[in-house]
Amino acid sequence: MKIVIAPDSFKDSLSAQAVADAIASGLAEVWPHAQLIKCPMADGGEGTIEALLAACNGELMSARVSGPLGDPVQAHWGWLAESRTAIIEMAMASGLQLLTLAQRDACVTSTAGTGQLISAALDAGARRVILAIGGSATNDGGSGMLSALGARFLDADDQPLPPGGLALADLARIDLSGFDPRLSDVCVEIAADVDNPLCGPNGASHIFGPQKGASPEQVVALDAALGCFADHSARILGLDQRNSPGSGAAGGMGFAAKAYLNASFRAGVEVVAELTGLEQALTGADLVITGEGRFDAQTLRGKTPLGVARVAKRQQVPVIVLAGTLGEGYEQLYPHGIGAAFALASGPMSLEQACRDASRLLHDRARDLARLWQMAAGR
Repeated sequence: MKIVIAPDSFKDSLSAQAVADAIASGLAEVWPHAQLIKCPMADGGEGTIEALLAACNGELMSARVSGPLGDPVQAHWGWLAESRTAIIEMAMASGLQLLTLAQRDACVTSTAGTGQLISAALDAGARRVILAIGGSATNDGGSGMLSALGARFLDADDQPLPPGGLALADLARIDLSGFDPRLSDVCVEIAADVDNPLCGPNGASHIFGPQKGASPEQVVALDAALGCFADHSARILGLDQRNSPGSGAAGGMGFAAKAYLNASFRAGVEVVAELTGLEQALTGADLVITGEGRFDAQTLRGKTPLGVARVAKRQQVPVIVLAGTLGEGYEQLYPHGIGAAFALASGPMSLEQACRDASRLLHDRARDLARLWQMAAGR
């Protein structure tokens, strides 16, 4: 029997690799001779670097860059030397995880650190940059990232604008004379599933600004500032990307990447599946087990179990989900290739206890699942 184990990480508990290891140990208790293929996954958010480096024998790199508020942070990025591919998680340099709740300020946070990571990748000789943009703390339209790569954003007095999205309201001129020429030879891919435009009621500021610390009044001002940025960008580039799907991702990082880096958008889990060789691993498989911390209707928005199910469905391999919890609407995933889903808890327990015991619970549920499969198969 061949079983592919392709889970995401369980947030605040286990990495994707640790989840796969725990599931494999439970299956092996019942099927000691089964071929168990571990394929840790991610969806472009937290854990993307770790999953890809584990699957592709990559190297973890480090760079000292500017955090969201300008303070220096040590940020990691992934390097696949054979394919000269850099894997950058925006959250490492420009993420909410780097700020306390009181520090969140969508008006002044900057993506400069993410641009510095891209520059470090170019220094290493990258020919392909995969940019995972989940978890950002910023709403600057990607202007900070572009500044770190050599662009200049100037006011009416030809002075550089201060960091942050709100300052873009005073934008009078964009100078690309110092923009890094190496970018023209690099393929940039945005790993994200957000399809929001840059501006408007469904744009970056209105939809994501509040969670980044913006008040209702600031949301309106930020939206107008990003509109000003889009106006100037359209004039200098000859193309208006503000309404392109995904331009509003990560506080407008999607806009900057599309307009200035000619980036393409792909579902994060699709990028990870390609690089980890999930399709090939599923060839001849009898079963695939995937999972995530919370499995619910939001999983339909491009999360790992859905991506794994889509790949498995093409090869007619049944899919079972093991999740920390089953949330509202999880059954909506059944028509999309998920055969069954099970939660880990063996009885009433706190979230803290569930996180602490996640490895044991995964082992036990995988073992029970294997026994159920045996019964259904009549052996």
